[in-house]
Amino acid sequence: MILIGGGNVITWDRERPFIEDGAVLTDGGRIRALGSTKELKETWKDAEYVDVRGRLIMPGLINMHEHIYSALSRGISINGYAPKGFLDILDGMWWTIDRHLTEAQTRKSARATYIDCIKNGVTTVFDHHASYGSVSGSLFAIGEEARDLGVRTCLCYEVSDRDGEEKALAAIRENRDFIQYTKQLGGDDLKAMMGLHASFTLSDKTLEACRADTPEDVGFHIHVAEGIEDLHDCLHKHGKRIVNRLMDMDILGEKTLTAHCIYVNPQEMELLKATDTMVVHNPESNMGNACGCPPTMEMVRRGILTGLGTDGYTHDMFESYKAANVLHKHSLCDPGAAWAEVPQMLFYNNRQMANRYFDVPLGILKEGAAADIIVADYDPLTPMTADNLTGHMVFGMSGNKVVSTMINGVFRMKDRELIGIDEAREMAECREEAGKLWASINSKGE
Repeated sequence: MILIGGGNVITWDRERPFIEDGAVLTDGGRIRALGSTKELKETWKDAEYVDVRGRLIMPGLINMHEHIYSALSRGISINGYAPKGFLDILDGMWWTIDRHLTEAQTRKSARATYIDCIKNGVTTVFDHHASYGSVSGSLFAIGEEARDLGVRTCLCYEVSDRDGEEKALAAIRENRDFIQYTKQLGGDDLKAMMGLHASFTLSDKTLEACRADTPEDVGFHIHVAEGIEDLHDCLHKHGKRIVNRLMDMDILGEKTLTAHCIYVNPQEMELLKATDTMVVHNPESNMGNACGCPPTMEMVRRGILTGLGTDGYTHDMFESYKAANVLHKHSLCDPGAAWAEVPQMLFYNNRQMANRYFDVPLGILKEGAAADIIVADYDPLTPMTADNLTGHMVFGMSGNKVVSTMINGVFRMKDRELIGIDEAREMAECREEAGKLWASINSKGE
């Protein structure tokens, strides 16, 4: 047993949100008790005591939409790349990268991403993968790295017709095989979904094949109306809006994750609500790609289960929180917007969404919940109470303040030192593979 104490505890449990000078007792991979540091030290004398020395103790964070495959792109310069719009960004940057990724580079992308997640206090990741340069076995490779580094992960492969029928079928097989593998594996650290790119790169035939290969207890992870081009394509080819098309193809439902949903109208929102389909907002990515601002505040108000992700733009969920907080104020010209909705998404909705796949309660500190705990070096300069926690989060916190990360009862980082990970060697190997990837992309004939 490990007793983490000597600091203020944020539980994100509405019944007991804040414990001043509190402690959390872990036993295996679960939380066994919470209370004052003095009380728990006296009661559990045999537990290993970890003194956080006045720091902040809180649940590990959850990222509901990641892109591991983008990890080796930082600083890349692609010959001739000068995007004029979202489709140019996709084809010129992201599809170009994924068409060149080798399995070795996918593995290094995974290790780099998971290490960054640990350092930023992210303990659960829902990833949407693409590597059309090497499809078969790519999810298994990422899954191996996730289990080695200890980060809870739900994976899928991005099915798309953009590179032809053979590649699309290979992507479907990869999803199907990995879904079967995770079911046989059991446990609560690795899960799977059926990944879909977006309506405009998916024919009815391909969607039907995906639906046929997806078990009833597994949902889909798909980009929806991220760009206006996606909507225009659906209206032109299918005579309907995207969410309606997905409804007709039996894609929506409580296990399905729709990323972005920028260009959806009230009728589509009602469909998302009626089918209990999940939505993930990715503010920095939407702004960076000049895609627009989604009606996220309206979706939250309508009761659509809406969470927060990063789309691979960052691995710092506090950064995503800050961006969403100001984006919707700016877009709506309303200084009162997003104060309640965004923390609801990050600290409450994300865990509800994650627990549609993972069995152990996540994103909360309470008895029986996962021992996924982070410690942050945050000494508030103003009073901290149960009533102002989100104000401290948005104005005082960032991922780089996280000093310790425990996942499933095991410290993966302690006092900013990664446990069992040679970070210098890992980063050197990532740089080597990134160099190979960049050279491959910019070689003659490409």
